[in-house]
Amino acid sequence: MTDSPVSPADTASSSAQRDYSETLFLPQTDFPMRAGLPQREPDLLERWNRIGLYKKLRAVGRDRKRFVLHDGPPYANGNIHIGHALNKILKDLVTRSQQMLDHDANYVPGWDCHGLPIEWKVEEQYRAKGRDKDDVPIIEFRRECRAFAQHWLDVQREEFKRLGVEGDWGHPYATMTFDAEAQIAREVMKFAESGQLYRGSKPVMWSIVERTALAEAEVEYQEHTSQTIFVKFPVITSTDAALVGAAVVIWTTTPWTIPANRAIAFSKSITYGLYEVTAAPDGNWAKAGDRYILADKLAAEIFRAAKVEAYERRREIPAAVLAGMHAAHPLRGQGYDFDVPVVAADYVTDDAGTGFVHTAPGHGADDYITFINNRAIFERAGTPIVPHTVGPDGAYYDHVPLFAGARVLDDKGKEGDANKRVIDALAAANALIARGRLKHQYPHSWRSKAPLIFRNTPQWFIAMDKDIAGPGDTLRHRALTAIAATEWVPETGENRITGMIQNRPDWVISRQRAWGVPIAIFMREDAAGNVIDLAPGPGFKANKELADRVGAAFVAEGADAWFAADPRRFLDGLVDNPADWTPVNDILDVWFESGSTHAFTLEVRPELKARRAVDGGHDTVMYLEGSDQHRGWFHSSLLESCGTRGRAPFDIVLTHGFTLDEHGRKMSKSLGNTVAPQDVIRTAGADILRLWTASVDYSDDQRIGPEIIKSVVDHYRKLRNTIRWMLGTLHHFRGHDIVQASEMPELEQFILHRLTELDEEVRKAYAAFDYKRVVAALSVFMTSDLSAFYFDVRKDALYCDPAHSLTRRSALTVIDQVFRCVTTWLAPILVFTTEEAWLARFPSDEGSVHLELFPQIPPDWRDNGLKAKWDKIRRVRRVITGALEVERAQKRIGSSLDAAPIVFIEDAELMAALKGIDLAEIAITSAIQVIAGVGPADGFRLDDVASVVVVPGLAAGRKCARSWKISPGVGSDPDYPDVTPRDAEALRVWDAAHKHA
Repeated sequence: MTDSPVSPADTASSSAQRDYSETLFLPQTDFPMRAGLPQREPDLLERWNRIGLYKKLRAVGRDRKRFVLHDGPPYANGNIHIGHALNKILKDLVTRSQQMLDHDANYVPGWDCHGLPIEWKVEEQYRAKGRDKDDVPIIEFRRECRAFAQHWLDVQREEFKRLGVEGDWGHPYATMTFDAEAQIAREVMKFAESGQLYRGSKPVMWSIVERTALAEAEVEYQEHTSQTIFVKFPVITSTDAALVGAAVVIWTTTPWTIPANRAIAFSKSITYGLYEVTAAPDGNWAKAGDRYILADKLAAEIFRAAKVEAYERRREIPAAVLAGMHAAHPLRGQGYDFDVPVVAADYVTDDAGTGFVHTAPGHGADDYITFINNRAIFERAGTPIVPHTVGPDGAYYDHVPLFAGARVLDDKGKEGDANKRVIDALAAANALIARGRLKHQYPHSWRSKAPLIFRNTPQWFIAMDKDIAGPGDTLRHRALTAIAATEWVPETGENRITGMIQNRPDWVISRQRAWGVPIAIFMREDAAGNVIDLAPGPGFKANKELADRVGAAFVAEGADAWFAADPRRFLDGLVDNPADWTPVNDILDVWFESGSTHAFTLEVRPELKARRAVDGGHDTVMYLEGSDQHRGWFHSSLLESCGTRGRAPFDIVLTHGFTLDEHGRKMSKSLGNTVAPQDVIRTAGADILRLWTASVDYSDDQRIGPEIIKSVVDHYRKLRNTIRWMLGTLHHFRGHDIVQASEMPELEQFILHRLTELDEEVRKAYAAFDYKRVVAALSVFMTSDLSAFYFDVRKDALYCDPAHSLTRRSALTVIDQVFRCVTTWLAPILVFTTEEAWLARFPSDEGSVHLELFPQIPPDWRDNGLKAKWDKIRRVRRVITGALEVERAQKRIGSSLDAAPIVFIEDAELMAALKGIDLAEIAITSAIQVIAGVGPADGFRLDDVASVVVVPGLAAGRKCARSWKISPGVGSDPDYPDVTPRDAEALRVWDAAHKHA
C-alpha cells in the first residue's frame, strides 16, 4: 500500500512559520465512518414512510413497462427466520433494481393465513386450557384462527419492513380477507363446472395426529425405525400344478398393512426360482421341506435372515407362470378367505426384499395404481373396490377381522399395537419366515413431526389427464406447455418442475379441517354413495347463478357464510329440492388457496395487472421462492391457472436454495446454530444482511454464521469508507469546476472508461438477477480501481493543487460521476447506506436515491485503447509498489514519497505506454527514473511482470512542508521558502482568494 501524501494531523508541525493544513482541500463530511446502522436505519424507514416513498415510486414509474413481482405468501404463524430474510431481501433486490432499470416494479406483500399450522396452534392453546376443539362452535374456532393469523401477519409485516423491503405494506393481500375467500371459492367452482373436479377414493398421505390428508409439499422425510417381516403366501392355483403348496414370500416394513393385502406384484425383468429348505434349526420358522418362490438375486440374503442352514434351487419360475398364479392370504380361514392374485408391475426391483411386493391398494400409491391397472383381475379375485381398513384415528375399522380397534399410531404419533398384533397373528398362523428392524427415511408431517400413513379415504381431486376443452387438452398438457413458455432462473428449475408435472398423480385438494375456504360445491349421490351430480358442474344449469350467490355471501361475510347456516340456502330456486343435495364441508388444501392468489391479486388490483402480449402489452410477472416451491407454490399456481385460464400466471420463475450454518449444516434450535435476522439487525444492521444476500450464490444453498457475518461487516466497511471519502472530497466541488471529458488528463478518462464498462456489466447482471456479480464488480472497482489506485494517486492533486488546477477540477468532476454511479448501482443492495450518502450529497426534504434511474453513461467515454494502455501502466506501477513495500518493511524509507526509484523496462510495449506519463505521480514517489533495457539481477521484480525491474533509491532535495514531496525545487519561490513551486502557486491563489474574502 502507498501512503497518503498529506496527513492532516501532522501538517501543522511540518512548518515553523505556518499551519498549511488550512490551505489544503482536505475531505470534509458529516457522513460518519462508523455506520451505526442499527440506530440510523429506523430513522430512514420513518423518512420513507413520511415522504410516501412507495407512492412516489409508483408515480415516477406510471408510464413505464411493468415488472410485477408477485409475492409468494409466507405463513402467518411466527417470527421470521433467516430463510424469510433471504427471500424477502432477494425480492426487494429484484424490484428495486428493475425500478432503476426503468420499469414500474411494483411489490405487494401477501400472506397465507388458513390451514393446519394455524389451526394446530389454536388447538394447542385449547389443550393448554383443558378445552376440546370439537366442543367449540366452528364459527368461534375460525374466529380465533383468524385472530391468531392477523397477529402474526402484523408481527411479520414489521419484521419484513425492518429489512428495508419496499412495498405496499399498508395494503397487503391475505388469503383470509373476505374478497380473497370469495375468489378462492369461485376458482374451485370453475374446476367443478369444467368437469375437472371429482370425488375419488384412493390412498393419500394421512396424518393421524392432525386428522387430515397432507399434500406432498407438507411432507418431510426423517429417519425412522420400522419393523420388517418376511411373510409366506401359499400358492393355491397355478398353471404349473407342481407349484401349488409352495409359497410366494414377500417382505414389508409395514406389517400393519397385511390385513389390507389384496395382491402380490412381481417384475417380468427379474429372474425367479423355486427354492427348497433342506436344513434348518429346530423350532425355526423356516423348516426343512418348505418351498419358497424368490428372486434369485435375493435368495441368499433371505435364507440368511431366516436362519436357514441349507437350501437348494429346484428350478426357474417363468414370468408367464407367475402371471397366472393365485395365492392364499396368510390369514386365510380367519376372515381373509379371498384369493390373492400375482400381477406384474414395473416398480418391482430386486435391490432389496424378496423380488415380490406385498400390495395393499388402500395403503400405497404404487399399490393403488396396480389395482387400477388390474381392476378386472382384482374383481375376479373378490376385490371389486379398494378396501377401507384404517380409520382417521389410525385404528382398524370394526369390520376388519382379528384386528378391529388396533391402532397403527396413537394420537401423539407413537407406534400403536397394530404391528404387534398382526405379527403375532402371522406367527400363530405359521406365515412368517423372518423378522427384523430397518432404519430408513420415512414420511413425516412437517408440522407435527409425526409419522404418516398412506390411507384410503374419500377425497376431492382435480384430474390431471381429463380432456377439458377438447381431445388432448388436459391439465397436464397445459401445464407442461406453460412450463416451456416460462423463463426459469436458474434454468435447472425447468427440468425439475417438468419432471414433477409429468409424473404427478391427480391433485388432492380436500382437507378434513375447519380453518380455511370450503370446497363450496354440492353433490347428489345414488343409493350406493356414488356422486352422480355436482353443483356447480358440467351438467348443472345454473353454474353462474350459484357462483354469484356464494361469492357475494363470502364477500359480505367471509367463508364463515358456508358454516354459519345451512349452505343449501344458496340452491333455493336453482334446483327442485335443495334437500336432495349435500354440501361439501371439506376445506381446500392451502396450496390451492395460495395457488389462486393471482386471481384475487394480479387480476384484480389495477396497478398489478400485467398487460400481456394478447392485449398488445409487454409487462412481466415474476414468482420468486425457495427451490422447495417447485412442488409447492410454483406447482399449485401453475396448475390452478392452467386449469382455469389455460396458461401460467407467471413469465419468470426464480428460485433460491436453503440457508445453512457456516459448516453446511441445517439450522436447528437443538444444534444451537440458528442465525436470527433480528439479532443481526440489532447488532450490525439490515444492510449487512442485504449485502450478505446479494453476495451469495442464492441459486444454491447458502451459509451464514458469526464468522461469515464478520467478513461481510469488513466488506461493508471498505465500501462505506470509499463512499465517505468521495463525499468528503466532493465538499469542495462547485459547478464551475466541471471539466469536459475530452479536456481531462488521461487518468480521468481511463476512470470514465471504467464507468462505461461497469455500466454494461452492472445492468446486465441486474437484468439477469445476478446480484453477486454486481457486488463483485463494484467491490473490485471501489477497492482496487478507486481506493488503492485512483484516489491514492489523485489525493496529492485534490488536496494540494491550486483551486483552478485542471487536474484537480477533472478529478472532482470524475469523482462526482463515480459517486452518482456507485450510489445508484448499490442502492438496491445497501438501501439505507446509499440513501444516507445520497442525502449527504444532495440534501432534500422529498428526494431519495431510490427514485433515481441507473445513470446513463455517455458512450463516447468508452476508449478501449486507453484502457489497454493504462492496464500496462498499472502493471509497471504494481512492480514499483512492491519494491517500495520491501523498502518500508526494512525501514529504509518511511513513506513512498521518500523514494526516487530507477525503473528498468525491457518490454517495448510497456515502455511505449509510459510515454507522456508522470510515473512518479502515478507511483506516488517524489521522483523516478525510467530506463529502457534489462535491469540488474539483484533488482526487484515480480514473476508475472518479469520485464520490469526496480532499483530503489532515495529522493534528493528538501521535503515540502505542505505536500511532503521531496524535491530540489523546495524554496525556489522566495515568498514561500519551504514548499515546492506547485505548492507556492496554490498558496498564492489561496491567499489572494482569502484576502478578498
